[in-house]
Amino acid sequence: MKIALVGYGKMGHMLEQTALSLGHTVVATIDPFAPDAKYKVPQDDDGTAVAKAVKESGAEGIIEFTSPATVIQNITALLPLKVPLVVGSTGWNDKIDYVTDLASKTGGTIMHSANFSIGVNMFYKIVEEAAKLVNNFDEYDAAVWEMHHNQKADSPSGTAIDIAKRVLEGFKRKNEIVTDAFHSKPQPNQLHVSSTRCGTVPGTHTVYFDSTADTIELTHTARSRQGFASGAVHALENLDSLLKDGKLKPGKLYGMSDVFPGMF
Repeated sequence: MKIALVGYGKMGHMLEQTALSLGHTVVATIDPFAPDAKYKVPQDDDGTAVAKAVKESGAEGIIEFTSPATVIQNITALLPLKVPLVVGSTGWNDKIDYVTDLASKTGGTIMHSANFSIGVNMFYKIVEEAAKLVNNFDEYDAAVWEMHHNQKADSPSGTAIDIAKRVLEGFKRKNEIVTDAFHSKPQPNQLHVSSTRCGTVPGTHTVYFDSTADTIELTHTARSRQGFASGAVHALENLDSLLKDGKLKPGKLYGMSDVFPGMF
């Protein structure tokens, strides 16, 4: 497949290496800052230059890994191209309805995940089952903590929020996610999601179930960004294949469970 990479920082470079190793061709690397990007777009681009570069490259698939500040304008510009689009940028949960509607109107297809790591997506399932089990015992409380590198622009991470949502699904005593600091004791229904930013940590997420007798900790620790890159490229492969087979329809927003059916 001919792939365009929108965002050519550390993650973009790893995506390129992964795509090439899997037999794909990277026809465009697009970034306003990276000196080695094939297409240098203006820093104040509204997505027009990004879309023009993708169109000129003849890309058959797009992977977008930029930032919360630019992701929506990129999606808005790229969906009308009707080229399968995989988005790894986070920090736009409040725009899900807008993007879903835009995909429907333009006929463009987008797939998004807060975390493309296969291990993290298995971790989601483990958390779901653990929350259901611990829910049977009233003496347990729950919390979520995550840590990322100090260059990450959003906090908490999209992965942490996804984990918290899965805790709420099974742990019925909690129905509210709190991401800010507490200045009084938390209410029993509140699930605290706390964040730390430090150094070069790729990503660590822990779910705590705590009682007076013991603590249960479930932790996923990423060793590098390689898992994210591999998952994103495979997600684009599957999205393209499922669209061609007619198993997925264009004009929609999809998630990991859609492009890896039966797995997540």
